[in-house]
Amino acid sequence: MVRFSRLFDESGPAVFGKLEALNPGGSIKDRAAYNILTHALAAGAITSDTTVVESSSGNFAIGLAQVCAYLRLRLVCVVDIKTTALNISIIEAYGARVDLVSKPDPESGEYLMARLKRVRQVLDSVPNGFWPNQYANADNSGAHYGSTMPEIVATLGEDIDYLVLSTSTCGTLRGCADFIHERRMKTQVVAVDAMGSVIFGRPSGKRLLPGHGAGIVPQLFKPDLADIVVHVSDLDCVLGCRRLVQYEAVLAGASSGGVVSAIERLTADGVIAAGSRVAAILPDRGERYLDTVYSDRWVQEKLGNEALSI
Repeated sequence: MVRFSRLFDESGPAVFGKLEALNPGGSIKDRAAYNILTHALAAGAITSDTTVVESSSGNFAIGLAQVCAYLRLRLVCVVDIKTTALNISIIEAYGARVDLVSKPDPESGEYLMARLKRVRQVLDSVPNGFWPNQYANADNSGAHYGSTMPEIVATLGEDIDYLVLSTSTCGTLRGCADFIHERRMKTQVVAVDAMGSVIFGRPSGKRLLPGHGAGIVPQLFKPDLADIVVHVSDLDCVLGCRRLVQYEAVLAGASSGGVVSAIERLTADGVIAAGSRVAAILPDRGERYLDTVYSDRWVQEKLGNEALSI
């Protein structure tokens, strides 16, 4: 964990960033992938003959590919056209097979729904298939209940005013919130969701950046998990990432930029007071966003000139 003392100086909150980019596969999704597969192995739900089949926009696929390579398991990863070429190359380098969905679901207009339908088709075509189902699997949230939140408390203690994290499958949100509520910590949970995500009841909309928000309400979601919800745009994510690397020399992924922008907004609005202790979870590394978030050409084309100013 790193204190962001340049973005948030002594006149503001004390913000500590948890750099999940330092996990072996480069993101927080490594925790869920390892927890789900090792628990399934221990329970006998998968064997050496199993083919793992999952839908992912990138980081969870990489986490699964890494763990499957180590456990000698076959993996078919269903991705869509928003998945970057770099992520696909990483997944394939671990020996997994990539199944690309090129069109959104005709009924919902969401790529996620199309991917989930494809997962079911693949499961029907392979013997002894196993679907980790990260949106509903309790071992996803259990990874964060059992490791992410305890690591934060081991570093900062329980005297944490706010925990700020991004949402997608709600695994991190559910696991961390359950830990906080069970321990009766004073910490308020701030869920940072993408504009266009339906998790907190908003209508579905276009999202350019993968891995943040969701086109369905995950089964891991519960209405009382978050004390505060902040919706951020693609532009907010880009600006947050660029400020983070400029001021703190931390090259992080898109949803991390959303977390930074959310903290800045809540601080400016007086919700997070000066002197508050804030833990911020930064899910992944920025190298996988060099062609998007950190590309002036892409940003200008997709978001306009405003996004190039910090």
